[in-house]
Amino acid sequence: MEMASAFTLHVRLDNVAVVSIDVPGEKMNTLKAEFASQVRAILKQIRDNKDLRGVVFISAKPDNFIAGADINMIGNCRSAQEAETLARQGQQMMAEINALPIPVIAAIHGACLGGGLEMALACHSRICTDDVKTVLGLPEVQLGLLPGSGGTQRLPRLIGVSTALDMILTGKQLRAKQALKVGLVDEVVPQTILLEAAVELAKKESSVHHSLPVRERILAGPLGRALLFRMVGKKTAQKTQGNYPATHRILEVIETGLAQGSSSGYDAEARAFGDLAMTPQSQALRNVFFANTDVKKDPGSEVQPGPLNSVAVLGGGLMGGGIAYVTACKGGLPVRIKDINAKGINHALKYSWDQLETKVRRRHLKAGERDKQLALISGTTDFRGFAHRDLVIEAVFEDLALKQQMVADIEHNCAPHTIFASNTSSLPISDIAANAVRPEQVIGLHFFSPVEKMPLVEVIPHTTTSERTIATTVKLAKKQGKTPIVVQDKAGFYVNRILAPYINEAIRLLTEGERVEQIDAALVKFGFPVGPIQLLDEVGIDTGTKIIPVLEAAYGERFSAPANVVASILNDDRKGRKNGRGFYLYGAKGRKSKKQVDPAIYTLIGVQGQSKLSGPQIAERCVMLMLNEAARCFDEKIIRSARDGDIGAVFGIGFPPFLGGPFRYMDSLGAGEVVAVLQRLTTQYGSRFTPCEPLLQMAERGESFWKHGETDLNS
Repeated sequence: MEMASAFTLHVRLDNVAVVSIDVPGEKMNTLKAEFASQVRAILKQIRDNKDLRGVVFISAKPDNFIAGADINMIGNCRSAQEAETLARQGQQMMAEINALPIPVIAAIHGACLGGGLEMALACHSRICTDDVKTVLGLPEVQLGLLPGSGGTQRLPRLIGVSTALDMILTGKQLRAKQALKVGLVDEVVPQTILLEAAVELAKKESSVHHSLPVRERILAGPLGRALLFRMVGKKTAQKTQGNYPATHRILEVIETGLAQGSSSGYDAEARAFGDLAMTPQSQALRNVFFANTDVKKDPGSEVQPGPLNSVAVLGGGLMGGGIAYVTACKGGLPVRIKDINAKGINHALKYSWDQLETKVRRRHLKAGERDKQLALISGTTDFRGFAHRDLVIEAVFEDLALKQQMVADIEHNCAPHTIFASNTSSLPISDIAANAVRPEQVIGLHFFSPVEKMPLVEVIPHTTTSERTIATTVKLAKKQGKTPIVVQDKAGFYVNRILAPYINEAIRLLTEGERVEQIDAALVKFGFPVGPIQLLDEVGIDTGTKIIPVLEAAYGERFSAPANVVASILNDDRKGRKNGRGFYLYGAKGRKSKKQVDPAIYTLIGVQGQSKLSGPQIAERCVMLMLNEAARCFDEKIIRSARDGDIGAVFGIGFPPFLGGPFRYMDSLGAGEVVAVLQRLTTQYGSRFTPCEPLLQMAERGESFWKHGETDLNS
């Protein structure tokens, strides 16, 4: 039986052909290699019909045009040649669309990304809806690739080289208004008239021609171009630290096309696409993408979730305010904030107001929409309005007695089905639930700071938490736009447990005389977004070090921090960015103020900052401790799978995505190599580097964390 075609041709009475795109059985339209013959057949019909005045490509899906090409196609390629052939087929298809002798219009509503945008670029004009769902972009770089169906050649010619570079190198997505402004689309219309407006555009003999802004025209000349590529190349190398080969190839391919003409450009694009598809970085980034999609589909439990109609938050501090904001404004759920005084409530409300107001100012949101979202958040200093809340998130001080009191208050003032979720970073959930009447409805829900930016949450059931409670909490986290992983209720849970030895080692390096900026630079070079010491400043030294004694009490001395260093820093009233002084000094807010290392730190610690180690040696010590701890978590089943462990580390602490996460990275090194490095470090620096038993066994048996076939392609 032949598969139903994803493309249907309908000729209207006014002789405009409408090609609707609807991939059977899928929520999103994605381009697959097997569609090439279907498109060819339709293009032949169009060419044969001499009466046609124009063609419109439109999606039959309710909320997306084409979300990109099917990534599995790349995973199925066994060599660079195969991936290159794939790109040339894509280029060929787009060239045939572009060569039609009558006007071809892309009518875009919803996501138009990657291969979808390349198809729209091959059309003669583009029109899109003013809907919030409509976004246009080329995100291939995020998978370690570049656009392979002509995007690197068509986009710079359409919107100018500097705007195109910005889009292709960052993968950023443009909204309708932005796309119109840069000349990526020719018209923006309401969704109700998209087809009619596209048909009218198709009937026009000549397509709309934008003249590029003067700046872009100058940059397109040989001198401007040389200058631009030099500048952008420098900036990109600084950002990527040489860890992402795709960015360099993107610059190369676009420059080739502009300097030597588009046929050389298409050729370079296909070759680069083939090479990049085989790089370990792209494989790792694609694995992270698949694993993340997989986690987002995972309901966390076999049982159906309970109701989720309204939520409450206890505590109006920074965390409470952030949690209320994502619940109401991302999740669309009514939220009630309780605090002991009106000041806390106002603080939390102001937090949401500031977030939304910024969106209104940037024109991402209409003022009426802002008011509608804010109206979902209310505040109280007692338990009025709590009787029917389905789930209450507690975000008060890290004090066990206080949290236990909160559980009792919620059980007394809420419905029998209400779930109590604690945002604790260090206290065991079983202790919080110890005196509960309904312990099966107590669970941990650990957010990371700042809540609105960090994508990860840890969902932490204790031994008696019910499956229904887990399913409901996972459902809420997804509504809030988060990626949830379910982890066991042991000290530090997962993310903080693997982070603590990493940060401890960075502080130990300080006490040995290494300089703050050198330590941070070494780990940024390794691929982390910020260095460990800057991270401690960002989180707050007081908050970040709270967890160390908890971990030390649970797991012994491998978690002990270097003696008195932290205490002497805290005693000097250094909390990090929140009070303007930590390891770094933070100037007054403003664009110009740069943070700089405070030289007084070295006196406080009692060392002269003199570097003895190289960057790779510094990175190795911090990262190896993190990997060893991650292997222990895997063995103890703190995380349910290598997938969850990788996602938790990439999205929770910014573990380098191009390495795929700690478990993918250990698999790529091989357990034997990880053990050998840890043994060498044990000899050099002491017993905290002793490789854990599970790693030794894996090295002996030649095992890996990811089971063959457990990954990407079957998602």
